[in-house]
Amino acid sequence: MNDKRVVIVSGGAWTDDYLNHIRPGDLLIGADRGALLLIERGLRPDIAVGDFDSVSGEDVKRIRASSGRIDSCDPVDKNYTDTELAFELALDERPSEIVMLGVTGGRMDHTLANVQLLIRALRHQVVCTIRDRNNYIRLTGSHLVVEERGFTYVSLIPATMEVSGVTLEGFEYPLQNATLRQGQSLSVSNKLAGPTGTVTIESGLLLVIQSRD
Repeated sequence: MNDKRVVIVSGGAWTDDYLNHIRPGDLLIGADRGALLLIERGLRPDIAVGDFDSVSGEDVKRIRASSGRIDSCDPVDKNYTDTELAFELALDERPSEIVMLGVTGGRMDHTLANVQLLIRALRHQVVCTIRDRNNYIRLTGSHLVVEERGFTYVSLIPATMEVSGVTLEGFEYPLQNATLRQGQSLSVSNKLAGPTGTVTIESGLLLVIQSRD
């Protein structure tokens, strides 16, 4: 693993706030229409991947002409979504961090599948975040520092049936050695009490979602 950062842009609703998450030197992967979204904003995808069934033929030509590399696949005979294909390519780079943009909203099945990619990143010991206009999503299996990023709420959602030993410090509603279970809303809509807070768990996997309305 190295200090490389990979940014995946998929075809979800674009907000120009996304440009603030892209740094010089990032490796940019455009998943299907995400490649076009990058190109339309003057950015060159290092890799464009997918079946490109969500763009026109002229757009495909533009993507091919303006990307560093094309990884295309059959729109029917494939086992992965375009975003997961992009995620696999990102892991191949052995990065220290993956940032995923445009992977939420729209179809709920795709959104949930993309959130579950955070589990794969954690198993590869890669920091991974999903970001959109209203949410900043991470996953932890141990300890996480939550910084004030202009979001109103911090919610904890179990990604396993049970998450035990949950301790919150620096929150308006602290927890001490609590157990969170799927199907409960105990840990939704908490708030930071200061500029940072810490989340510590003993077992399980926990989604930490900073959000605003």
